[in-house]
Amino acid sequence: MTVVARTAAGRAGALVRLARIALMALLLIGAQGAGRPAAAADPAEPPERALQSALAEARAAATGPCPAIADNLARVLCTGTLRVGVRSNYLLFGFLDEGKRSGYEVAVAARIAEKLGVTPSLITVSPANRLASLAEGQVDLVIATMGHTTARDREVLFVRPHYYISNTMLIGPPDLDLPNFDSLAGHSVCIPVGTASSTQLAAHGARLLMFDGPTQILDQLDAEECTLAAHDDTFLGPALVGPRFAGRLAEKFRFAPLPWGMAVAKKGGDSLVRALSLMNEVMHRDGDFMAIAAANKIDLTFLRAQQQLWSTDACNRADGFSNPACVMPPQPSDTAQTWFAGWATSAESFLAQRLHIHVSLDILKLQPAWDLLREGIINTLILIVGALVMTLLFAVVIGQALSRRAAFIRVPARTMVLALQSSPLVLSLTIGAAVMNTLASFSSESALATAMIVIGLANGANAGHAIGDVMATLRAEGRADRGMFLAALRRAGTQIIAFLINAAKSSPVASLIGAPEVLNAVSDSGSFTSDRITLYWFLLIFYILLVLATSNLCRALLRLTDQRAAA
Repeated sequence: MTVVARTAAGRAGALVRLARIALMALLLIGAQGAGRPAAAADPAEPPERALQSALAEARAAATGPCPAIADNLARVLCTGTLRVGVRSNYLLFGFLDEGKRSGYEVAVAARIAEKLGVTPSLITVSPANRLASLAEGQVDLVIATMGHTTARDREVLFVRPHYYISNTMLIGPPDLDLPNFDSLAGHSVCIPVGTASSTQLAAHGARLLMFDGPTQILDQLDAEECTLAAHDDTFLGPALVGPRFAGRLAEKFRFAPLPWGMAVAKKGGDSLVRALSLMNEVMHRDGDFMAIAAANKIDLTFLRAQQQLWSTDACNRADGFSNPACVMPPQPSDTAQTWFAGWATSAESFLAQRLHIHVSLDILKLQPAWDLLREGIINTLILIVGALVMTLLFAVVIGQALSRRAAFIRVPARTMVLALQSSPLVLSLTIGAAVMNTLASFSSESALATAMIVIGLANGANAGHAIGDVMATLRAEGRADRGMFLAALRRAGTQIIAFLINAAKSSPVASLIGAPEVLNAVSDSGSFTSDRITLYWFLLIFYILLVLATSNLCRALLRLTDQRAAA
């Protein structure tokens, strides 16, 4: 009995040990399973099924305070709002009229928000700030006629497949023979700020005159202040056949086919760009893009081809948007490096590592951006020197006229001074540009000359007024007429210097009439980088240094004049 009992007890103990081992094994397997990520989605599954899975994962991750969520897709689903950057001045695509938005891209934004189950919030962006709007977190998505280029690929994440395509069109008078790039050298071409093909035009010798938006380009063409203009054929094509320009302007040639892409920020944007890419596949395949384009009277040639492509087995799958056979590559950008690009990269690293300041110096590293900036700096220096010379010249002439005893000279001069003092500089520049354009065709040289004259006249009138007042004081003191004017110049020197400094500070306003100064150049260079803060700091420092240099130079000349007078 004792032996049997011991045997039974031994068997029971063995069974307990086996059960424990089995339980530990199950726990270990469970722990390993919990530590492993979920099985990857089947790349051959339909894109709509992959999209639903992606949205379900994002909703599960949308916990906690919505603004603090790092993943952009999860944050959008959590807040229930999709902030979309769209254009406000691009007919048929994104236009704002009396508070009402319309256009193909506006409708596409609304359709995407509907598919995500959120509310669209449309925010106006421009070619100059659309990259920065993403980088600074002002918008979640940009759908704003933005061409997909390799340079922009470094700044944002592009959604593929693309939703449209365009070419750059050059237009001008029918009798002007410009068959290709080789004939462009020396001609002035008006373009909107941020045009992707600006570097190609500049590389072939064209003088670029930059304006805020495409509708402003049409106004300049209508007023015959621009002879040639270049922009997307999707914008200029309809304008050519409209009543405004029919017969007056003609297409010269087209170049640079450019796929248009939606874009999201790189930081936290991986899930959002994948979900939107899957959505675009479905919208192409099911004809959503075509239906929206047809409702907005957009050409359907590209979209028809895309619908056929995304209906094929090779593309209609969860990994179709990453298949090179299904998507278009970005347009190659001129990414030639400057000879000092390495120093700029080292400066970026030093600021980030030592001072924790993150800046992008692409404007100094990329040759096309640097060329634009360098030309803008040179033009600004020319503009300021010219404005200072004109200010002094007009100050002397107006001061002499105001100090004359003859009323027929003094009264018209005083009337002109009062008119200039009452008129904002912007208005004076606009009037000056209109007058100049009646005398000569609009060009970068004429814009610079107009700015020099108007800025010089506005500040010279004030300085001349000061000289005239001093002349009147000297006469009241009984000073002899001989040598009185030189004495008046010396006594009014401080006021003259103040107006010379003001003339230097006024140079950025010249960009409003198309003068190719540094503000215009930096705005266009903004298409190479999303770091607008760096560009703003550059402008601030540049203009401060210019004003300080002007002030010191004027004061040195004043001291020299006083020393010579004393001697």
